[in-house]
Amino acid sequence: MHPSPSIVVARAAPDPLQSRLALVTVITPAAGVVAAIVLAWGRGIGPVELGILIGMCALGVLGVEVGFHRHFSHRAFQAHPAVRVVLAVLGSMAAQGPVLFWAATHRRHHAFSDRPGDPHTPHDGGEGFLALLRGLWHAHVGWLFQGDVTDLGAYAPDLLRDRLVFRLNQLYFLWLLMGLVVPAALGGLLTRSWKGCLLGFLWGGLVRTFVVHHATWSVNSLCHVFGSRPFDTPDRSTNLVWLVPTSLGGSWHNNHHAFPSTASNSFRWWQIDPSGWVIRSLQAAGLAWDVRVPAQPSQRERGARSANGDQPEEAGSR
Repeated sequence: MHPSPSIVVARAAPDPLQSRLALVTVITPAAGVVAAIVLAWGRGIGPVELGILIGMCALGVLGVEVGFHRHFSHRAFQAHPAVRVVLAVLGSMAAQGPVLFWAATHRRHHAFSDRPGDPHTPHDGGEGFLALLRGLWHAHVGWLFQGDVTDLGAYAPDLLRDRLVFRLNQLYFLWLLMGLVVPAALGGLLTRSWKGCLLGFLWGGLVRTFVVHHATWSVNSLCHVFGSRPFDTPDRSTNLVWLVPTSLGGSWHNNHHAFPSTASNSFRWWQIDPSGWVIRSLQAAGLAWDVRVPAQPSQRERGARSANGDQPEEAGSR
């Protein structure tokens, strides 16, 4: 078994500014959901708002899962600079932090998954039902306000050296603003009204942010507690099939922890992975290459070997 890596942090206590930004990021979309429901009471949600909501949700989840997660965090595929820009912008519009923060935090999660040092494990609060609830809360959203600050240089040095990624990271608040302005503009243009602009802002901006937040955070929390474990990984990651539609394939989480650098989480014909489909489509269009997939046919044996500290082997594009 390989020795456990050392935990590297930039700050041993929560950053007050980061905690305040996290609070605004969590509370504002929730308030938008309440406002949207109040305005929709008795009239329902119109087709324009619904279409903007679904479209923006899909783009947001793909930005996080295909972009922040599989491309930037795990380098599961290489991509054309234009694709990298689009993925970084869409991921940033999801309001889950800049790309460097997201990738470094996620890489640290894999380095210490469900052990001391994991920034958002649900298994760090003891035994019993109340401890489980506290753990789920911590893994879902509480970790944003607690703990230390992950060192970007330790966990994402390659991305810090990447001039394109560094510049996109610096413009995070611009992309965040775009995530609110674009749906508002769409709502106004499609309905030719200020009311449509407001509803587009609420449903495609704030409600969409709320949905994408909890789609991603549910993988952090629920997919380390509930579901199936086809691979014997050293953590407690699970596959949770009913989260697949909202996570666009991210909830095949045990598959992912067995093969972290794979571009597809689908290892069986019935495991639907829309994010993997998008990557394959980019590859077919010549916009992505070096697409990594698990070697066949001994996936299960390699996954079991990872429980003993060995990194599962993966093949290149196939």
